[in-house]
Amino acid sequence: MSDVISLGPAQKAAGTPATESEAPSLIDWQAVWKPLAMIVGGFLLFFFLPVDNARFSHAVIESLALAKWYAQEHVLLCLVPAFFIAGGVAVFVSQGAVMKYLGAGAGKVLSYGVASVSGSVLAVCSCTVLPLFAGIWKRGAGLGPAIAFLYSGPAINVLAIILTARILGPDIGVARAVGAVIFSVVIGLFMHLLFRKEETAKAASAMYMPTPEVERPLWQTTLLFAAMVGLLVSATWGRPEQAGSLWSAVFAIKWWLAGGFAFLLGVLMVRWMRVKPYKLVIAAIAVLVPALVVPQYPLLAFSIGLVAFVMLQTTTRGETESWFTASWDFAKQIMPLLLVGVLVAGLLLGRPGAEGLIPSQWISGLVGGNSLWANLFASVVGAFMYFATLTEVPILQGLIGAGMGKGPALALLLAGPALSLPNMLVIRSVIGTRKTVAFVTLVVVMATISGLIFGSMATG
Repeated sequence: MSDVISLGPAQKAAGTPATESEAPSLIDWQAVWKPLAMIVGGFLLFFFLPVDNARFSHAVIESLALAKWYAQEHVLLCLVPAFFIAGGVAVFVSQGAVMKYLGAGAGKVLSYGVASVSGSVLAVCSCTVLPLFAGIWKRGAGLGPAIAFLYSGPAINVLAIILTARILGPDIGVARAVGAVIFSVVIGLFMHLLFRKEETAKAASAMYMPTPEVERPLWQTTLLFAAMVGLLVSATWGRPEQAGSLWSAVFAIKWWLAGGFAFLLGVLMVRWMRVKPYKLVIAAIAVLVPALVVPQYPLLAFSIGLVAFVMLQTTTRGETESWFTASWDFAKQIMPLLLVGVLVAGLLLGRPGAEGLIPSQWISGLVGGNSLWANLFASVVGAFMYFATLTEVPILQGLIGAGMGKGPALALLLAGPALSLPNMLVIRSVIGTRKTVAFVTLVVVMATISGLIFGSMATG
Protein backbone atom coordinates (compact mmCIF):
# COMPACT_ATOMS: atom_id res chain seq x y z
CA MET A 1 0.00 0.00 0.00
CA SER A 2 1.40 3.38 -0.91
CA ASP A 3 2.44 5.72 1.89
CA VAL A 4 1.64 8.82 -0.17
CA ILE A 5 -0.70 11.22 1.62
CA SER A 6 -3.40 13.05 -0.26
CA LEU A 7 -2.72 16.78 0.03
CA GLY A 8 -4.91 19.75 -0.62
CA PRO A 9 -3.96 22.47 -3.10
CA ALA A 10 -2.89 24.90 -0.38
CA GLN A 11 -0.59 22.30 1.20
CA LYS A 12 0.98 21.42 -2.13
CA ALA A 13 1.53 25.08 -2.93
CA ALA A 14 3.26 25.56 0.41
CA GLY A 15 5.65 22.71 -0.36
CA THR A 16 4.41 20.36 2.40
CA PRO A 17 6.20 16.97 2.37
CA ALA A 18 4.26 14.37 0.46
CA THR A 19 5.12 11.28 2.51
CA GLU A 20 4.61 10.22 6.14
CA SER A 21 8.33 9.66 6.62
CA GLU A 22 9.01 13.26 5.61
CA ALA A 23 6.17 14.86 7.59
CA PRO A 24 7.24 16.90 10.68
CA SER A 25 6.70 15.25 14.08
CA LEU A 26 3.94 16.62 16.25
CA ILE A 27 5.88 15.70 19.41
CA ASP A 28 8.39 18.17 20.87
CA TRP A 29 10.89 15.67 22.27
CA GLN A 30 13.00 18.42 23.82
CA ALA A 31 10.08 19.22 26.12
CA VAL A 32 9.17 15.57 26.73
CA TRP A 33 12.37 13.71 27.59
CA LYS A 34 13.25 15.53 30.85
CA PRO A 35 9.91 14.99 32.64
CA LEU A 36 9.70 11.50 31.11
CA ALA A 37 13.15 10.64 32.49
CA MET A 38 12.13 11.93 35.93
CA ILE A 39 8.93 9.88 35.88
CA VAL A 40 10.73 6.71 34.78
CA GLY A 41 13.53 7.30 37.26
CA GLY A 42 11.06 7.82 40.11
CA PHE A 43 9.15 4.69 39.12
CA LEU A 44 12.31 2.57 39.06
CA LEU A 45 13.46 4.03 42.38
CA PHE A 46 10.25 3.09 44.18
CA PHE A 47 9.93 -0.22 42.31
CA PHE A 48 13.31 -1.43 43.58
CA LEU A 49 13.22 0.35 46.95
CA PRO A 50 14.91 -2.02 49.46
CA VAL A 51 12.46 -1.41 52.30
CA ASP A 52 13.11 -4.87 53.76
CA ASN A 53 16.83 -4.17 54.15
CA ALA A 54 17.63 -3.32 57.78
CA ARG A 55 20.44 -0.88 56.98
CA PHE A 56 18.31 0.98 54.44
CA SER A 57 15.39 1.24 56.87
CA HIS A 58 17.73 2.53 59.57
CA ALA A 59 19.24 5.03 57.12
CA VAL A 60 15.77 6.37 56.27
CA ILE A 61 15.06 6.84 59.97
CA GLU A 62 18.41 8.61 60.37
CA SER A 63 17.57 10.85 57.43
CA LEU A 64 14.26 11.88 58.98
CA ALA A 65 15.87 12.20 62.41
CA LEU A 66 18.54 14.53 61.01
CA ALA A 67 15.85 16.64 59.32
CA LYS A 68 13.93 16.79 62.63
CA TRP A 69 17.06 17.76 64.55
CA TYR A 70 17.88 20.41 61.93
CA ALA A 71 14.35 21.83 62.15
CA GLN A 72 14.44 21.94 65.95
CA GLU A 73 17.95 23.31 66.39
CA HIS A 74 18.64 25.46 63.35
CA VAL A 75 15.64 26.64 61.36
CA LEU A 76 14.10 28.96 63.94
CA LEU A 77 17.28 29.99 65.75
CA CYS A 78 19.67 30.25 62.78
CA LEU A 79 18.03 30.27 59.37
CA VAL A 80 15.04 32.52 59.99
CA PRO A 81 17.16 35.32 61.56
CA ALA A 82 19.63 34.86 58.69
CA PHE A 83 16.81 35.31 56.17
CA PHE A 84 15.84 38.58 57.81
CA ILE A 85 19.46 39.77 57.82
CA ALA A 86 19.76 38.87 54.13
CA GLY A 87 16.50 40.69 53.40
CA GLY A 88 17.85 43.66 55.32
CA VAL A 89 20.98 43.64 53.15
CA ALA A 90 18.79 43.69 50.04
CA VAL A 91 16.69 46.62 51.29
CA PHE A 92 18.88 48.76 53.57
CA VAL A 93 22.39 48.33 52.17
CA SER A 94 22.82 50.36 49.01
CA GLN A 95 24.21 48.68 45.95
CA GLY A 96 26.81 51.42 45.79
CA ALA A 97 28.12 50.49 49.26
CA VAL A 98 28.38 46.81 48.32
CA MET A 99 30.18 47.70 45.08
CA LYS A 100 32.53 50.03 46.95
CA TYR A 101 33.69 47.47 49.51
CA LEU A 102 32.97 44.09 47.89
CA GLY A 103 32.46 44.82 44.20
CA ALA A 104 34.46 43.33 41.35
CA GLY A 105 36.31 46.62 40.92
CA ALA A 106 37.12 47.20 44.60
CA GLY A 107 40.69 46.98 45.87
CA LYS A 108 41.73 43.42 46.67
CA VAL A 109 43.03 44.16 50.18
CA LEU A 110 39.89 46.08 51.11
CA SER A 111 37.35 43.71 49.56
CA TYR A 112 38.86 40.44 50.78
CA GLY A 113 39.61 41.91 54.20
CA VAL A 114 36.02 43.10 54.63
CA ALA A 115 34.63 39.78 53.32
CA SER A 116 36.69 37.57 55.62
CA VAL A 117 36.17 39.70 58.72
CA SER A 118 32.42 40.21 58.22
CA GLY A 119 31.95 36.51 57.56
CA SER A 120 33.93 35.40 60.60
CA VAL A 121 31.99 37.65 62.98
CA LEU A 122 28.79 35.65 62.39
CA ALA A 123 30.06 32.23 63.60
CA VAL A 124 27.33 30.40 61.66
CA CYS A 125 27.11 26.99 59.99
CA SER A 126 27.48 26.26 56.28
CA CYS A 127 23.72 26.56 55.70
CA THR A 128 22.99 29.65 57.82
CA VAL A 129 25.55 31.70 55.89
CA LEU A 130 23.77 31.01 52.57
CA PRO A 131 21.04 33.70 52.74
CA LEU A 132 23.68 36.27 53.66
CA PHE A 133 25.92 35.18 50.78
CA ALA A 134 22.97 35.33 48.36
CA GLY A 135 22.12 38.80 49.65
CA ILE A 136 25.53 40.40 49.03
CA TRP A 137 25.90 38.55 45.70
CA LYS A 138 22.62 39.92 44.41
CA ARG A 139 23.61 43.40 45.51
CA GLY A 140 26.63 43.31 43.23
CA ALA A 141 29.50 41.87 45.27
CA GLY A 142 32.40 40.50 43.24
CA LEU A 143 32.68 36.74 42.94
CA GLY A 144 35.99 36.56 44.82
CA PRO A 145 34.94 38.60 47.89
CA ALA A 146 31.52 36.90 47.95
CA ILE A 147 33.19 33.46 47.99
CA ALA A 148 35.62 34.63 50.67
CA PHE A 149 32.61 35.66 52.76
CA LEU A 150 30.87 32.35 52.03
CA TYR A 151 33.87 30.34 53.25
CA SER A 152 34.85 32.52 56.21
CA GLY A 153 31.41 32.52 57.88
CA PRO A 154 31.41 28.87 58.98
CA ALA A 155 35.18 28.24 58.81
CA ILE A 156 36.68 31.18 60.72
CA ASN A 157 34.69 30.63 63.89
CA VAL A 158 36.63 31.90 66.91
CA LEU A 159 34.75 29.73 69.39
CA ALA A 160 35.16 26.61 67.21
CA ILE A 161 38.89 27.25 66.82
CA ILE A 162 39.32 27.64 70.60
CA LEU A 163 37.34 24.44 71.18
CA THR A 164 39.47 22.64 68.57
CA ALA A 165 42.69 23.69 70.27
CA ARG A 166 41.45 22.64 73.71
CA ILE A 167 40.06 19.22 72.73
CA LEU A 168 42.09 18.13 69.70
CA GLY A 169 45.35 19.85 70.59
CA PRO A 170 46.85 23.33 70.13
CA ASP A 171 48.69 22.25 66.96
CA ILE A 172 45.46 21.36 65.14
CA GLY A 173 43.76 24.46 66.57
CA VAL A 174 46.47 26.80 65.27
CA ALA A 175 46.61 24.98 61.91
CA ARG A 176 42.84 25.30 61.55
CA ALA A 177 42.88 29.02 62.34
CA VAL A 178 45.74 29.82 59.96
CA GLY A 179 44.42 27.53 57.23
CA ALA A 180 40.88 28.93 57.36
CA VAL A 181 42.04 32.55 57.10
CA ILE A 182 44.34 31.75 54.18
CA PHE A 183 41.67 29.61 52.50
CA SER A 184 39.06 32.35 52.50
CA VAL A 185 41.36 34.74 50.63
CA VAL A 186 43.12 32.25 48.33
CA ILE A 187 39.92 30.49 47.24
CA GLY A 188 38.29 33.85 46.58
CA LEU A 189 41.27 34.96 44.47
CA PHE A 190 41.28 31.70 42.51
CA MET A 191 37.55 32.05 41.80
CA HIS A 192 38.15 35.59 40.59
CA LEU A 193 40.93 34.38 38.25
CA LEU A 194 38.91 31.44 36.92
CA PHE A 195 36.00 33.70 35.98
CA ARG A 196 37.94 36.93 35.42
CA LYS A 197 36.21 37.72 32.10
CA GLU A 198 32.82 37.85 33.81
CA GLU A 199 34.30 39.82 36.71
CA THR A 200 35.95 42.32 34.36
CA ALA A 201 32.66 42.87 32.55
CA LYS A 202 30.89 43.23 35.88
CA ALA A 203 33.40 45.82 37.08
CA ALA A 204 33.12 47.72 33.79
CA SER A 205 29.34 47.90 33.98
CA ALA A 206 29.54 49.09 37.58
CA MET A 207 31.54 52.14 36.49
CA TYR A 208 28.49 53.50 34.68
CA MET A 209 26.02 52.94 37.48
CA PRO A 210 24.53 56.11 38.95
CA THR A 211 25.36 56.85 42.56
CA PRO A 212 22.36 55.71 44.62
CA GLU A 213 20.69 58.02 47.08
CA VAL A 214 21.36 57.11 50.71
CA GLU A 215 18.14 57.08 52.73
CA ARG A 216 19.78 56.94 56.17
CA PRO A 217 23.28 57.55 57.56
CA LEU A 218 25.78 54.71 57.67
CA TRP A 219 25.79 54.65 61.47
CA GLN A 220 22.06 53.93 61.54
CA THR A 221 22.39 51.03 59.10
CA THR A 222 25.36 49.70 61.08
CA LEU A 223 23.40 49.81 64.34
CA LEU A 224 20.44 48.09 62.70
CA PHE A 225 22.58 45.19 61.50
CA ALA A 226 24.48 45.04 64.79
CA ALA A 227 21.17 44.41 66.55
CA MET A 228 20.23 41.64 64.10
CA VAL A 229 23.65 39.95 64.20
CA GLY A 230 23.69 40.21 68.01
CA LEU A 231 20.30 38.50 68.12
CA LEU A 232 21.49 35.72 65.79
CA VAL A 233 24.74 35.09 67.69
CA SER A 234 23.23 35.17 71.17
CA ALA A 235 20.26 32.94 70.27
CA THR A 236 22.56 30.29 68.78
CA TRP A 237 25.19 30.39 71.55
CA GLY A 238 25.96 26.76 72.40
CA ARG A 239 26.56 25.29 75.85
CA PRO A 240 30.34 25.06 76.50
CA GLU A 241 31.75 21.90 78.02
CA GLN A 242 33.80 23.72 80.66
CA ALA A 243 31.75 25.34 83.44
CA GLY A 244 32.88 28.59 85.03
CA SER A 245 34.40 30.03 81.83
CA LEU A 246 33.47 33.26 80.08
CA TRP A 247 31.63 31.26 77.42
CA SER A 248 29.49 29.51 80.04
CA ALA A 249 28.69 32.88 81.66
CA VAL A 250 27.46 34.17 78.31
CA PHE A 251 25.44 30.99 77.80
CA ALA A 252 23.70 31.52 81.16
CA ILE A 253 22.30 34.86 80.00
CA LYS A 254 21.98 34.13 76.26
CA TRP A 255 18.20 34.52 76.17
CA TRP A 256 18.33 37.82 78.06
CA LEU A 257 20.90 39.02 75.54
CA ALA A 258 18.73 37.82 72.65
CA GLY A 259 15.73 39.60 74.14
CA GLY A 260 17.74 42.78 74.57
CA PHE A 261 18.91 42.78 70.97
CA ALA A 262 15.35 42.03 69.79
CA PHE A 263 13.98 44.94 71.80
CA LEU A 264 16.70 47.23 70.43
CA LEU A 265 15.73 46.18 66.91
CA GLY A 266 12.09 47.00 67.66
CA VAL A 267 13.02 50.43 69.02
CA LEU A 268 15.04 51.18 65.89
CA MET A 269 12.07 50.18 63.74
CA VAL A 270 9.87 52.59 65.72
CA ARG A 271 12.39 55.42 65.40
CA TRP A 272 13.39 55.00 61.76
CA MET A 273 10.70 52.94 60.00
CA ARG A 274 7.45 54.51 61.22
CA VAL A 275 6.37 51.43 63.22
CA LYS A 276 3.77 52.45 65.81
CA PRO A 277 5.03 52.30 69.40
CA TYR A 278 1.93 50.44 70.63
CA LYS A 279 2.71 47.58 68.21
CA LEU A 280 6.16 47.19 69.77
CA VAL A 281 4.61 47.16 73.27
CA ILE A 282 2.14 44.43 72.27
CA ALA A 283 4.94 42.39 70.68
CA ALA A 284 7.10 42.74 73.81
CA ILE A 285 4.27 41.60 76.08
CA ALA A 286 3.51 38.64 73.80
CA VAL A 287 7.14 37.50 74.15
CA LEU A 288 7.59 38.25 77.85
CA VAL A 289 4.56 36.29 79.03
CA PRO A 290 5.73 32.82 77.86
CA ALA A 291 9.34 33.72 78.71
CA LEU A 292 8.38 34.32 82.35
CA VAL A 293 5.62 31.71 82.71
CA VAL A 294 7.43 28.80 81.03
CA PRO A 295 11.14 29.74 81.05
CA GLN A 296 12.09 26.10 80.48
CA TYR A 297 10.79 26.44 76.90
CA PRO A 298 12.69 29.46 75.53
CA LEU A 299 12.01 28.38 71.94
CA LEU A 300 8.30 29.13 72.50
CA ALA A 301 9.00 32.76 73.36
CA PHE A 302 11.50 33.02 70.52
CA SER A 303 8.95 31.65 68.02
CA ILE A 304 6.32 34.12 69.22
CA GLY A 305 8.90 36.86 68.83
CA LEU A 306 9.48 35.87 65.21
CA VAL A 307 5.75 35.99 64.50
CA ALA A 308 5.50 39.37 66.23
CA PHE A 309 8.44 40.65 64.19
CA VAL A 310 6.73 39.61 60.95
CA MET A 311 3.58 41.41 62.10
CA LEU A 312 5.60 44.59 62.74
CA GLN A 313 6.99 44.34 59.22
CA THR A 314 3.79 43.56 57.35
CA THR A 315 1.43 45.93 59.15
CA THR A 316 3.57 49.00 58.44
CA ARG A 317 3.69 50.42 54.93
CA GLY A 318 6.96 51.24 53.23
CA GLU A 319 10.40 49.71 53.57
CA THR A 320 9.38 47.24 56.29
CA GLU A 321 7.12 45.53 53.76
CA SER A 322 10.00 45.48 51.27
CA TRP A 323 12.16 43.98 54.01
CA PHE A 324 9.69 41.14 54.57
CA THR A 325 9.29 40.53 50.82
CA ALA A 326 13.05 40.30 50.27
CA SER A 327 13.43 37.92 53.23
CA TRP A 328 10.58 35.77 51.96
CA ASP A 329 12.17 35.57 48.49
CA PHE A 330 15.37 34.18 50.03
CA ALA A 331 13.40 31.70 52.14
CA LYS A 332 11.47 30.40 49.11
CA GLN A 333 14.67 29.89 47.14
CA ILE A 334 16.80 28.30 49.86
CA MET A 335 14.59 26.30 52.23
CA PRO A 336 13.38 23.55 49.81
CA LEU A 337 16.93 22.87 48.62
CA LEU A 338 18.21 22.73 52.18
CA LEU A 339 15.51 20.23 53.17
CA VAL A 340 16.39 17.93 50.25
CA GLY A 341 20.09 18.23 51.03
CA VAL A 342 19.66 17.44 54.73
CA LEU A 343 17.53 14.38 53.94
CA VAL A 344 20.08 13.03 51.45
CA ALA A 345 23.01 13.74 53.79
CA GLY A 346 21.22 11.94 56.62
CA LEU A 347 20.41 8.98 54.39
CA LEU A 348 24.02 8.53 53.30
CA LEU A 349 25.99 9.50 56.41
CA GLY A 350 23.46 9.58 59.25
CA ARG A 351 23.53 11.94 62.20
CA PRO A 352 26.65 12.69 64.26
CA GLY A 353 27.25 9.54 66.29
CA ALA A 354 24.96 7.38 64.13
CA GLU A 355 25.19 5.66 60.76
CA GLY A 356 23.47 5.99 57.40
CA LEU A 357 23.92 3.84 54.32
CA ILE A 358 27.71 4.33 54.47
CA PRO A 359 29.16 2.47 57.52
CA SER A 360 31.23 4.67 59.81
CA GLN A 361 33.99 2.02 60.02
CA TRP A 362 34.55 2.44 56.30
CA ILE A 363 35.27 6.11 56.86
CA SER A 364 37.47 5.66 59.94
CA GLY A 365 39.36 2.86 58.18
CA LEU A 366 40.10 5.02 55.15
CA VAL A 367 41.49 8.07 56.93
CA GLY A 368 44.33 6.51 58.90
CA GLY A 369 47.89 7.62 58.24
CA ASN A 370 48.80 10.55 56.04
CA SER A 371 48.51 9.28 52.48
CA LEU A 372 47.16 11.34 49.60
CA TRP A 373 44.09 9.09 49.48
CA ALA A 374 43.39 9.47 53.22
CA ASN A 375 43.52 13.27 53.02
CA LEU A 376 41.49 13.40 49.82
CA PHE A 377 38.87 11.05 51.23
CA ALA A 378 38.62 13.09 54.45
CA SER A 379 38.19 16.29 52.41
CA VAL A 380 35.47 14.82 50.20
CA VAL A 381 33.54 13.28 53.11
CA GLY A 382 33.84 16.52 55.06
CA ALA A 383 32.63 18.52 52.05
CA PHE A 384 29.44 16.47 51.67
CA MET A 385 28.63 15.83 55.33
CA TYR A 386 26.60 18.41 57.26
CA PHE A 387 28.20 19.81 60.42
CA ALA A 388 26.30 22.12 62.72
CA THR A 389 28.42 24.77 64.42
CA LEU A 390 30.94 23.14 66.84
CA THR A 391 29.73 19.56 66.21
CA GLU A 392 32.75 18.79 64.03
CA VAL A 393 35.05 18.81 67.08
CA PRO A 394 33.51 15.90 69.06
CA ILE A 395 33.03 13.95 65.81
CA LEU A 396 36.71 14.32 64.99
CA GLN A 397 37.64 13.45 68.55
CA GLY A 398 35.94 10.07 68.05
CA LEU A 399 37.53 9.55 64.62
CA ILE A 400 41.01 10.36 65.92
CA GLY A 401 40.43 7.90 68.73
CA ALA A 402 39.55 5.30 66.07
CA GLY A 403 42.87 5.83 64.27
CA MET A 404 42.36 8.90 62.06
CA GLY A 405 45.62 10.68 61.20
CA LYS A 406 46.22 14.33 62.09
CA GLY A 407 46.56 15.33 58.43
CA PRO A 408 43.15 13.94 57.39
CA ALA A 409 41.68 15.44 60.58
CA LEU A 410 42.81 18.93 59.52
CA ALA A 411 41.63 18.29 55.96
CA LEU A 412 38.15 17.45 57.27
CA LEU A 413 38.18 20.51 59.55
CA LEU A 414 39.00 22.83 56.64
CA ALA A 415 36.50 21.31 54.19
CA GLY A 416 33.69 20.18 56.49
CA PRO A 417 32.30 23.24 58.30
CA ALA A 418 32.40 25.40 55.14
CA LEU A 419 30.64 22.91 52.84
CA SER A 420 27.83 20.39 52.93
CA LEU A 421 25.52 18.76 50.41
CA PRO A 422 22.61 21.11 51.31
CA ASN A 423 25.02 24.03 51.07
CA MET A 424 26.15 22.99 47.56
CA LEU A 425 22.58 22.71 46.24
CA VAL A 426 21.79 26.26 47.34
CA ILE A 427 25.08 27.72 46.09
CA ARG A 428 24.35 26.22 42.66
CA SER A 429 20.97 27.96 42.58
CA VAL A 430 22.67 31.30 43.34
CA ILE A 431 25.84 31.32 41.20
CA GLY A 432 25.33 28.42 38.77
CA THR A 433 26.80 24.96 38.27
CA ARG A 434 30.23 25.90 36.90
CA LYS A 435 31.12 28.29 39.70
CA THR A 436 29.80 25.87 42.34
CA VAL A 437 31.87 22.99 40.98
CA ALA A 438 34.95 25.24 40.88
CA PHE A 439 34.41 26.39 44.49
CA VAL A 440 33.88 22.87 45.85
CA THR A 441 36.89 21.56 43.92
CA LEU A 442 39.13 24.33 45.24
CA VAL A 443 38.07 23.66 48.83
CA VAL A 444 38.64 19.92 48.51
CA VAL A 445 42.02 20.28 46.75
CA MET A 446 43.35 22.88 49.17
CA ALA A 447 42.12 20.94 52.20
CA THR A 448 43.84 17.81 50.85
CA ILE A 449 47.15 19.62 50.29
CA SER A 450 46.96 21.28 53.71
CA GLY A 451 46.29 17.93 55.35
CA LEU A 452 49.28 16.36 53.61
CA ILE A 453 51.60 19.18 54.69
CA PHE A 454 50.34 19.25 58.27
CA GLY A 455 50.41 15.48 58.56
CA SER A 456 54.03 15.39 57.34
CA MET A 457 55.03 18.07 59.87
CA ALA A 458 53.18 16.30 62.71
CA THR A 459 54.90 12.96 62.03
CA GLY A 460 58.25 14.42 61.06
